[in-house]
Amino acid sequence: MSEWSAQDFHDWASQRQQRIERVLAETLARAGVPSRLQQALQYSVLGGGKRLRPLLVYAGAEVFGASIETVDSVAAAVECMHAYSLIHDDLPAMDDDVLRRGRPTCHVRFDDATAILAGDALQALAFELLAAPLHPPCSPALQLQMIGELARASGWQGMVAGQALDIAATGNVRSEQELVDMHGLKTGALITASVLLGALGSGQASQTSLAALRQYAQWLGLAFQIKDDILDVEASTAVSGKQQGKDAKQGKVTYTSLLGVEAARQRLAAAAAEASRALGAVEGHVAVLRCLVRFVVERES
Repeated sequence: MSEWSAQDFHDWASQRQQRIERVLAETLARAGVPSRLQQALQYSVLGGGKRLRPLLVYAGAEVFGASIETVDSVAAAVECMHAYSLIHDDLPAMDDDVLRRGRPTCHVRFDDATAILAGDALQALAFELLAAPLHPPCSPALQLQMIGELARASGWQGMVAGQALDIAATGNVRSEQELVDMHGLKTGALITASVLLGALGSGQASQTSLAALRQYAQWLGLAFQIKDDILDVEASTAVSGKQQGKDAKQGKVTYTSLLGVEAARQRLAAAAAEASRALGAVEGHVAVLRCLVRFVVERES
C-alpha cells in the first residue's frame, strides 16, 4: 500500500497503541517491586497518552518490512524513558505541574520521593529492556548501537541537556534558534531515537535510510514542539489534559510568545513539509511515517 487513507492510519495506530499498552502492563506487573513504587509506575506509565514514541518505533521497523513483534521491547523502552522524563519534569523543582493527561501528576498523587524513585526506576528499566535478548535475535554490535542511541538521546547530550537549558532559559530566550536548539534536545532527541531504534531493530536499514530518517525525525520533533506551544494557548484543559496557558504563567518563552500564533502556524507547516520531504531518501515503505506527520500536526492534545 503506497498511500494510506485516514482510516488506514487510524486502524494501524489503534492496533499498535493497544499492543504497547499490553506490553507495558505485562512489563510493569513484575513480582517483588515495593507496592507503593509499583503503583506509582503503573499510574504514570499506564495513564493513557498518544504513545507517539512507540508508534514511531513500530513505524521505523515496518518501513523495512520487520514484524512488530521484533521491536515490542524497544517500543516499551522508549515509552518508559518518556514516562520517566514526564514524572521528573512535573516535579516542583522542575516545571511544577499538577496535571498530566487530565489526572494529578505522579508527585501530587503520591509524593515527591516516590515520583523521583519511579522516574529513576523507569530510566533503568528502559535500558534493561533494550539489553535483554531481542526476538528475533540481533547481533551484539547492533544491540549495543541501539543502547547507545537511547543513552545519547536521553542523557546529558540529549533530553537532560534540553531540560537544563529550559530551566536556565526561562524568561531569557531571545531568538528562535535558541528555541530550536533547546527543544531539539528536550523533545526532539527522544523522538529521533524512537524512529532510529525502530529502523535499527529491523536489521535492514541502510546508512542512507538512517540518515534520512534522522532528518525526518528532527523535523518531526520540531513540529511536535511548535504544535505543543500552540495547544498551550488554544486548547482547553479539558481537551489537552494539561493546564491551559501554563507556559505563559511560568514565564517560559515559546514559539507562540516569541513569534505570535500565526507565525508559529507557518513554522509548523514548514517543519511538517520538511519532515515529509526527508522521507524521499528512505529506501522503504514510508506511507505510515507520512501519516504520523499529519498526526502530529492535527492532534488536539
